Amino acid sequence: MFLRFTLLRESFLFALSALRDNRTRTLLSLLGVTIGIMTIIGVFSAVDTLRNNLEDSVRKIGSRTLYIEKWPWDGGPDFPWWKYVNRPEPKYTDFEAVRDRMTTASAVAYAINIPNSTAKFKNNSASNITVAAGTQEILQIRNLDIIEGRYFTDQESRSGGNGVILGATIAEGLFPRERAVGNYITLLGRKLQVIGVLKKEGSGMLIDVSNDDVAYIPFSMARNLVNYENYNPSISIEVQAPFSLEEAESELVGIMRSSRRLSPQREEDFSVNKTTLITAQLDQMFGIINLAGLSIGIFSILVGGFGIANIMFVSVKERTNLIGIQKALGAKQFFILSQFLIESILLCLIGGAIGLLCVFGLAALAKFALDFAVVVSLKMVFLTTALSTAIGLIAGIVPAINGARLDPVEAIRSK
Repeated sequence: MFLRFTLLRESFLFALSALRDNRTRTLLSLLGVTIGIMTIIGVFSAVDTLRNNLEDSVRKIGSRTLYIEKWPWDGGPDFPWWKYVNRPEPKYTDFEAVRDRMTTASAVAYAINIPNSTAKFKNNSASNITVAAGTQEILQIRNLDIIEGRYFTDQESRSGGNGVILGATIAEGLFPRERAVGNYITLLGRKLQVIGVLKKEGSGMLIDVSNDDVAYIPFSMARNLVNYENYNPSISIEVQAPFSLEEAESELVGIMRSSRRLSPQREEDFSVNKTTLITAQLDQMFGIINLAGLSIGIFSILVGGFGIANIMFVSVKERTNLIGIQKALGAKQFFILSQFLIESILLCLIGGAIGLLCVFGLAALAKFALDFAVVVSLKMVFLTTALSTAIGLIAGIVPAINGARLDPVEAIRSK
């Protein structure tokens, strides 16, 4: 064992010396592997970043929340819209039935979204905002993070008080130099007092997820201002921890069918939506993206591997005389084989490390310049090491075997 370790150490030193003696060739060899590793790690990091951002957006909707709506979320190119277009919107009476009878829910809320609204304060205005009108429970369902002021009281929610809670972007636009809470703004043709401001969330990768451009008002107020059934109302149900989504969904379907007096033979005229519908589509989409990324990366790696193999054949040819001398002095095939394999693996590992550093550098640049976090996980380091070692072994094995099998007499005569 000690002898084998000594031979490996000597082989490593020989390989390192060969790389140092041929710096230009080494640099050009590294370039192909670096580009290949950088491509495959860059593609996987981009996919992971996209997936994380999308999943963050989905988590904002609620991973343990069910939604009763007219339209299902599992749309697509073959979406049968004609089956749903004549469905009734969820009514307030449906919400009351679910709220009063649901045993697996910790909170039930009713809400509408009024798009393309404009808020004004003195000479400042914020346009293209969404007014979310919901019942008292919407605070718990949507996990609203109020950093200034407060939420509606039960009395304000029931009576339709004239309070409003602003998203961060709206508050910044209307009140650039003063405190928002306590001031009155004009919204939906009414004078409303700002009672709270939400924490800034930033834009997500799904539509209508961030609360930055949303203003919250009580549903009791909104139903007196607009025909709420024209604004895609939905019933949100947060499922209690001991119960599964399937249990809650089964109970919810029974309550809704009873509320709408649907006979057993009739199909549901409502949709029960949940984030698992979105995540299932994301899994399918990212499966295709990962396959495409892997294909691109493999081709890039192959190019680098062919470059390394070519260089190793040249290295064996140049050192044929030295191999003959080493074998004449008693060097075994294992010693010659390990020299070239270690040299090939070292080339790939160095190239892989440089490629990984390039990806980390680009990620840091994106964070600094664009304030966009790119995910480069620890598994990428292990993937880089494994890929580089595999490429080195595959690219160097044939040249190394050729060098190890050389006849010492013929090898010495080759010079």
